[in-house]
Amino acid sequence: MKIAIIGTGNVGGALATKWAASGHNINLGVKDTSNFKGKDLLANSNTSVFEIQEAVSKSDVILVAVPAPATIEVAKSLGDTAGKVIIDSMNVVMGRGPEGFKNTADAILANTATDDVVKCFNTTGFNNMEYPQYGDENLDLFTCGDSNKGKKIAIKLALDAGFEACYDIGGNDKFELMEQFAWFWINLAMFQGQGREIGFKLLKR
Repeated sequence: MKIAIIGTGNVGGALATKWAASGHNINLGVKDTSNFKGKDLLANSNTSVFEIQEAVSKSDVILVAVPAPATIEVAKSLGDTAGKVIIDSMNVVMGRGPEGFKNTADAILANTATDDVVKCFNTTGFNNMEYPQYGDENLDLFTCGDSNKGKKIAIKLALDAGFEACYDIGGNDKFELMEQFAWFWINLAMFQGQGREIGFKLLKR
């Protein structure tokens, strides 16, 4: 796949590295191609850097991984997103998010030209994206959104990043639930002292 990554910090950088290693073409989208966080990502195979709209135009899938308060500004900066899938990996944390919206995915939908917006890669820390293996098992991920096309792509990319499975938990009405689940991980890891080296797995019997 041709994937634009908007936000080259911890989450975007971890997924850029994993996806490049899986053979995907990674187009980093930044404001200033000569000065941006994550320059070392260009050492990855299949990875290039462009200004945001050019990265989007060259890609079929867009990962948005910026601080939640910047969601609307970034969504408006993407250019023509018609026919493209947008994967939202962000969360409103402690009330800090896009003004006028309860979650980041709804803000993206309201400010872009595509309906193929899904949420994924938001329910665990970037350390688990770098290394999802715990003992003999790999962690699971979750995705939601009305776009079946988008969810299929998110699930494929979760597996390519090394997760064991990625479960579909429903449509756009589950965007807030996904963010609450992320807050559950943040609460355990940061506020309850469990540390970042924890993750979620769905067990069946």
